[in-house]
Amino acid sequence: MTLDRKRRNRPEPGQTAVVIGAGRSGIAAARLLSSKGVKTRLLDQKENAVAPEKLKELSALGVETRLGPHKKDDFRGADFVIPSPGMPIAKANELLEDNPARVISEMELAWRYLDNEPVLAVTGTSGKTTTASLAAAMLKAQGYEVFLGGNIGTPLSEYLLANRKADALVLEISSFQLQGCDTFRPRAGILLNLSPNHLDYHKNLEEYANAKFRLFRCQDEGDLAILGPGLEDLAARYPIKARRLWLSPAERFPELKLPGAHNQTNAEAAWQAVKFFGVTLENATRAAEMFRPLPHRLETVLERDGVTYINDSKSTTLPSLEAALKAMRGPVRLLCGGKFKGGDPSSLIPLIREKVVEIGLFGASRDIFEKSWEGTAPISWSPDLKGATEKLASNSRPGDSVLLSPATSSYDLYKNYMERGDDFRKIVENLK
Repeated sequence: MTLDRKRRNRPEPGQTAVVIGAGRSGIAAARLLSSKGVKTRLLDQKENAVAPEKLKELSALGVETRLGPHKKDDFRGADFVIPSPGMPIAKANELLEDNPARVISEMELAWRYLDNEPVLAVTGTSGKTTTASLAAAMLKAQGYEVFLGGNIGTPLSEYLLANRKADALVLEISSFQLQGCDTFRPRAGILLNLSPNHLDYHKNLEEYANAKFRLFRCQDEGDLAILGPGLEDLAARYPIKARRLWLSPAERFPELKLPGAHNQTNAEAAWQAVKFFGVTLENATRAAEMFRPLPHRLETVLERDGVTYINDSKSTTLPSLEAALKAMRGPVRLLCGGKFKGGDPSSLIPLIREKVVEIGLFGASRDIFEKSWEGTAPISWSPDLKGATEKLASNSRPGDSVLLSPATSSYDLYKNYMERGDDFRKIVENLK
C-alpha cells in the first residue's frame, strides 16, 4: 500500500468528519482531524460524557460536540465517520442510513496521516499486550526510539498530535479496530491465536476471524506475517502476500520472568518480529530477562500464610483462563465470572479437574459456568468479587493459589478489567 494511496483516502481540509464516542480514542481522533483543517463533529449518547472544561477546549480547537441520542442530522454532510472501538461497523453504517460516508476506525485514520514510520502490529484473542510490550522493550534495547500504543492504551492519533518521530511504532490492534481498516499496512504483523471471543459484538466467529486476518490484507512480499500455532487451516482461506513465519513452541528465553508456555510463545513472536527490524538476539534476550509481568496478567498480589493470591483480571476469554491454569503450580482456588463473551466452558473440564480444588463464581454468567463445570470441583457463588474472594481465602491451605482469572469481560460489575483487578488487590490486602 503506497503512501500516495493513503493520502488520497485521508480526510482533507474542508471535508466533514463525524467521530462517534467521546472516549480517549474519540477525542484524540477529533483533535487530529481538527488540526488537519477537517470540519469535525464529536458525538456521544451520554449527556455527561465530556466535562465542561474539555468541552471548552474542544470548542477552541474547532470541534463541534453534540451530546445525547444520535439524530439523523448529526451525520448530515459527513464525508468520513470514525466510530468508537466499542461500536460495530455495521451499527455505524445503520446510523448513516443513505449517507455514503466512509466508515473507518481511529487506527486507520491515524495511519493515513503517518509518514513512513515502520509499524509492528500485534493482534490475537489473547497475549496481545504482553507480546507488544515485549517487542517494544526489545526494540528499545537495540537503541530505537519506540512508540507503544493502539489498543494497549495510547491511541495512534495521540502519537501524531505529539509531533513525535519514532524509529518504530508497536501497535496492539483489536478486531474492532481492524474491521475499520482498509489501507493499514504493518511491516511486521503478528496474529498470535484465534478462538471464540467478542461474539457479543461480532455476529459470528467467521466475522471475528475475517477482522483478525485484515491485519495482513495490505501487506506485500517485502513484509512479514507471523502466525501462531493452529492457524494453518484458517490462514489458507485468506490471501497473504507477505512472507509467512509460523510460530512453534520455543524456550529461547529461559530466564523470562513470565510464567507459562504461552508467554514463551509470546516472547518468540516478539523476537521474530523485532529481528525483522534489525534487533540482535543479545539485545532481545537482555530485554526479555528484564521484562516483568504486566499488571492484571498473572500478577502475584501477595503471599500470606502460605497462600498466593494472583491477579489475572486481564483474562477475559476461556483460552486466557486455560493458559493461566496451565501456568499454575499447586492447588488452585479459582475466581471466575462476569459478562460471558462466548465459547464452551466444558472444554476446560479436564484441566479444571487436574488443577482446581474449588471454584468461586461471582457476578454474571453464574448459570453458564455452574452448568458446564458441575461435578468438577466444589462451586459457590457470590454477587460480588469480595464475597467470593473471602470465601476461597477462608478455605485455603498453605501451598494453594487463589487465582482471579475470570474468563469474561468485567462490564457486569466494573468499568474495565483494570478496575476489577485493582478491586481484587484491595480485597486481598484487607483480608483478615
